[in-house]
Amino acid sequence: MHIALSYDLQEDYLACGYSPEMAAEFDSQETVDALASAIARHGHDVTRVGNHDALAAWLATGQRPDLVFNICEGERGLGREARVPTLLETAQIPFAFSDVAVLTLALHKGLCKLAVRGLGIATADFCQVDSLAALDQLLLDFKAGDPPMPFPVFAKPVAEGTSKGVDGFSRIDSCDNLFQRCRALLEQFRQPVLVERYLPGREFTVGIVGTGDRARVVGAMEIVFAHADTASVYSYAAKFVANSSWIRYRVPEPELYPSLSEAALKIWRGLGCRDGGRIDFREDAQGKIHFLEINPLSGLNPDYGDLPILSKLAGQDYDALVGAILTSAMERLEDRHVSV
Repeated sequence: MHIALSYDLQEDYLACGYSPEMAAEFDSQETVDALASAIARHGHDVTRVGNHDALAAWLATGQRPDLVFNICEGERGLGREARVPTLLETAQIPFAFSDVAVLTLALHKGLCKLAVRGLGIATADFCQVDSLAALDQLLLDFKAGDPPMPFPVFAKPVAEGTSKGVDGFSRIDSCDNLFQRCRALLEQFRQPVLVERYLPGREFTVGIVGTGDRARVVGAMEIVFAHADTASVYSYAAKFVANSSWIRYRVPEPELYPSLSEAALKIWRGLGCRDGGRIDFREDAQGKIHFLEINPLSGLNPDYGDLPILSKLAGQDYDALVGAILTSAMERLEDRHVSV
């Protein structure tokens, strides 16, 4: 099978002036090399194409791969992760991972929380701050004693990944701090801010491969923080600046698996996710798990990608993980009743 690999190479965006944090979602050369090699080891011919524009130009020459293995995150906008899938759906070329509708919904944390709540899964109460005027109204509600949720709250950009915009100031316990934080996020990211009730419990991520009834949990892991000042925030700095000393990962107790797996599969199937990805959860003060967010286009770096890490903790190596994703995509190609 001829498989084209599409990706946003991090070094290209750094060369264009992006900061390390703003380019954090893009993939390193190491990730691209590892993924291309793993796909080739499964017996496929791999063509490294590159980003959306490179892919569009390549397809315009008449190229028709059997499958595009797309890990492009996109550059800007609330629908950026769906940019390459939109191109491929228009050209009627099959691709791995979720479709345009799922990727657009999943990137918008507020809309996705509403959809997951509709599936009967608990998620923290939240509101969305679209502007300084909306922020002023939210502060008036807090000061009047009629807030949408009590302090402490957690604020983050509504449509960013890789913990961009998340740090030690994201947990907020006063109106003054809420104003300062939301204003800073609105100015920096030029998108709405999600303000949600803070969940003080343990944090987990669950990995899934497959589609529909064939979807299965490949593993789960808990994110454990080494220092008190980082104990509540899985931040950008914790992931990429000093993750070896700030955080560690461990397999949760067996008794937690049924609830985590049931919730994750219900969300995955209910939203129509495909092939592979991750779902994040956090406990409230009573130990009840709540949905945080879903990543249907999960990072695949073999060393620091959460999905490869949890897969390895579950006893499955990188090649096996990539193979399971490919198997799911190819099963969809063989099923005439499922759109690719």
